[in-house]
Amino acid sequence: MKLAYCNQQGELFEHPTLAPLGSSGGELWEVLEEDLLPLPPGATLTALPGRWAVGMTPDGEARQADGWAVGALLPAGYLRLLVPAGIADDEKRLPLFGYTAVCFKDGQLMAAALKIDSGDRWAPANFNLPELDNLIQKKKKQHPDNRLVEHLAHCAKEYQCFTAQNLFYQRWEAALPVSSRCNASCVGCISLQSSDCCPSPQARIDFTPSLEEMVELAVCHLEQGTEPMVSGGQGCEGDPLLEADLWAEAIREIRKRTARGKINLNTNGGDTKGLEKVVRAGLDAVRVGLVSLNPKLYAAYHRPSYDFANVLASLKLAAEGGAYTSINLLTFPGITDREGELACLIEAVKKTRLRQLQLRNLNIDPLVMEGFLPYVEGEALGFKEFLERLHNACPELEICGWSR
Repeated sequence: MKLAYCNQQGELFEHPTLAPLGSSGGELWEVLEEDLLPLPPGATLTALPGRWAVGMTPDGEARQADGWAVGALLPAGYLRLLVPAGIADDEKRLPLFGYTAVCFKDGQLMAAALKIDSGDRWAPANFNLPELDNLIQKKKKQHPDNRLVEHLAHCAKEYQCFTAQNLFYQRWEAALPVSSRCNASCVGCISLQSSDCCPSPQARIDFTPSLEEMVELAVCHLEQGTEPMVSGGQGCEGDPLLEADLWAEAIREIRKRTARGKINLNTNGGDTKGLEKVVRAGLDAVRVGLVSLNPKLYAAYHRPSYDFANVLASLKLAAEGGAYTSINLLTFPGITDREGELACLIEAVKKTRLRQLQLRNLNIDPLVMEGFLPYVEGEALGFKEFLERLHNACPELEICGWSR
């Protein structure tokens, strides 16, 4: 295996002598063959400008290469095991993407990753199809005065958002953004960043839709779509529970018109009273997104205006109210897979009777995330061992897409 790196013009090279190294929690790790898979379809290669690539000599010593580190941005369904190893030559932050270590093996590009979802629903090949433009125009004609259609058309085309595109393909989980406000200020927020950070990759919705705008779009998708779901709390908005009254009214009105499909909210779970309103109105599922179940790390990363205890209370309340509960765990090698983080996760699963865990790669500059190491405890297990231990401790928990 050989180190992959690039020059400052972005040209990719295979290093003639250096073996690949990756990084986990700020430490250099040897890239093992059993942790590699061929670069998945739909993955994107990217340079890490300002981060000198680091490889391993035949004598086992780390050495800086004469070029930038290279990483892969993986499609949904793949869990990265290592981030690219790099030495920073400045303090400039990288854009908010999920950088994964890559290397060459027998001339083929490989990624340090684990496939955790056997389905292809979120495969890139199912999106950005030739008919998308026509479907967007058709939807605009069907709903000429609905501002949400215009907003989601922009997301579908400019940001290539899959849940936005699903609205126009009339299938699966479709975005229904509502809230321009949030009660947390996450370090890696992808829709709103302070001026001293890197730019957000997408813009947050800047209006609150009317009840009728929500209902007509939701009913259309649920009635006509394939295995349909409408889902609030997308990447282009704040937290939907800050519009809980509107959501509760919308759910009741939607269910007057159709019993088909599912209604889901993606949320940080911080507004427990708001969640109670929408669960009572008939919410089918709630997906809580977070970086950690460790209260100290959670508070440092999410910077919430609510108590961490609200998150656990929300999950428990939703389960007791009949909603399907899941956690969207935003992972980072060397932090998420620590022994202390695993212990906190297991405790939360048991307290809340959580049904499902989804694993997603956190989009963030690795050096920024490594700054949170003081908040974690225990040794890094590696994600394979992490998942085995989690399954053994919580056998009834569905770990989405993962099999032993």
